[in-house]
Amino acid sequence: MLKPRMIEEKMLILLRQGKISKWFSGIGQEAISVGVASALKTNEYILPMHRNLGVFTTRKIPLHRLFSQWQGKMGGFTKGRDRSFHFGTQEFKIIGMISHLGPQLGVADGIALAHKLRKEKSVTAVFTGEGATSEGDFHEALNVAAVWDLPVIFCVENNGYGLSTPTNEQYRCEHIADKGIGYGMESHVIDGNNILEVYAKVNELSNDIRKNPRPVLLEFKTFRMRGHEEASGTKYVPEELMETWAAKDPLDNYAKHLIETGLLNEDMDVSYRGEIALEIEENLQRAFQEESISAILSHELHDVYQDFDYKEVAPLIHKRNIRFVDAISQGLKSAMEKHNNLVIMGQDVAEYGGVFKITDGFVEAFGKERVRNTPICESAIVSTAMGLSINGMKSVVEMQFADFASSGFNPIVNYLAKSHYRWGEKADVVIRMPCGGGVSAGPFHSQTNEAWFTKTPGLKVVYPAFPSDAKGLLATAIEDPNPVLYFEHKGLYRSIYEDVPVNPFTVPFGKANLLKSGGDITIVTYGAGVHWALETLDKHSDISADLLDLRTLQPLDTDAIYASVEKTGKLIILQEDSLFGGIASDISALVMENCFRYLDGPVTRVASLDTPIPFNTSLEQQYLSRSRFEQALLDLLSF
Repeated sequence: MLKPRMIEEKMLILLRQGKISKWFSGIGQEAISVGVASALKTNEYILPMHRNLGVFTTRKIPLHRLFSQWQGKMGGFTKGRDRSFHFGTQEFKIIGMISHLGPQLGVADGIALAHKLRKEKSVTAVFTGEGATSEGDFHEALNVAAVWDLPVIFCVENNGYGLSTPTNEQYRCEHIADKGIGYGMESHVIDGNNILEVYAKVNELSNDIRKNPRPVLLEFKTFRMRGHEEASGTKYVPEELMETWAAKDPLDNYAKHLIETGLLNEDMDVSYRGEIALEIEENLQRAFQEESISAILSHELHDVYQDFDYKEVAPLIHKRNIRFVDAISQGLKSAMEKHNNLVIMGQDVAEYGGVFKITDGFVEAFGKERVRNTPICESAIVSTAMGLSINGMKSVVEMQFADFASSGFNPIVNYLAKSHYRWGEKADVVIRMPCGGGVSAGPFHSQTNEAWFTKTPGLKVVYPAFPSDAKGLLATAIEDPNPVLYFEHKGLYRSIYEDVPVNPFTVPFGKANLLKSGGDITIVTYGAGVHWALETLDKHSDISADLLDLRTLQPLDTDAIYASVEKTGKLIILQEDSLFGGIASDISALVMENCFRYLDGPVTRVASLDTPIPFNTSLEQQYLSRSRFEQALLDLLSF
């Protein structure tokens, strides 16, 4: 406990000197971090937060690396891309937080699930504060852990205030540990300032959980002796309360106990402090002497995604005429057979086979351990998928409808998308997104919301239009270690047939498919728009058009688009999504910037109305871009 305390005292000096940018102090809470980390084995994962420096020092991370991290140097863990404790390290089995707090609870679920599936007797510990227990992610993660009997210790540091908001304005139960009752979960209240109590209880529970996997909720009563971060101060805390908790300082009281028992004396204490002070100073100088990071554009762009060595698996001659929905099911089944570490998760995906029956029969083939029904908790399940990836597994998450991804938006765009860029950790997750209109499902089951994700660096977005592409692109998505949003149009499920190779095969990302070749105009589209364009061209056999099916939206095959526009001189882009802010807008801008000299007419975007998608059939037909494409195409041709 002395080492993190002395490091913090030094960091507060450096903060005042402007040599670090921010500090979240854990002074007075060291017993929790050190006690929990000491009770776990070094090969067991811990997911700490801002005030858990003792976790990092107990795991013996070299101090110069921590100091480099806090200074934004290359010797840290995030190449200067993130600060303080927002990082992870597989070497030390520490998975750091993001500022949104809640998702790391679900990530702990995923890490623990991987251990349980491999029958490894391991415990995962995850930290949060009393403030974050009000977040939905807290409820979702604890509920999943309880339903699945996951070996997770949920450590809540109740330090009295969420920034300045006292606990009586945050929850009404007497103890946060009381919430465990609602999840059927064992829970305990622990004196977080007593290192012996912390270590003894966590050690006892860890040994038992390794034998009998289950989650446990621990509430550590403690206090934050400094502000939420240093700029906040502590003026909102009554002085007598500060004095009460100052008397409970875990370091001072344990030192006193050690002296009373003869395990520590003044000379030893002075010696320890001298050794730590020297270690801090030597490592600080090493970090100070490290050169500042040079901004190299290619390095930044390269690290957004994990390198993926795409291996082509060619389709064989033997084919069978199947539906779009069958191709997805076949692709999933082949991947489950190939990857023993692949898990499918989603609402009703097990015995029921999913609402679209894509995983029908999968439980019989692969068992309930790998085909898992989930509670209705999109955020926790996406976070769980991230945890599985961290712990060496793959997952496919089915959003029952793409619309529901909004409930899991935070971990998708802030955790999955950013992890590799921040600290080099892959997110080996595919999220299946049943989407699209034309089936009278109304505003909450019909959106095609790909633009939410094409905007986010770090995500890949796939959107097939034909069964063969659906099967091949899904295989590639599952092989790819990066997070993939895999859109599958519900309207195509049982209406589009194709002769599809029986064997597993792959289709590369970032390669559009030229379906028709002509010199009059370029049509760029994807998903259901491909079939709407084909219908229109069949109706107008005199139109000579290049028809490009994008297949993937991120990465985007700009080369194919530019080459076609250079040839035809005219471009029309068809999307089912609403117009403003959609992928068509970006394609239009790219072509204007790169191909303006070849254009013989304005780039035309055709999209659905800028309204929510309605339920009534006639209103839906009016909404969809399908009804306006033919006229827009003819208008551009006559320009």
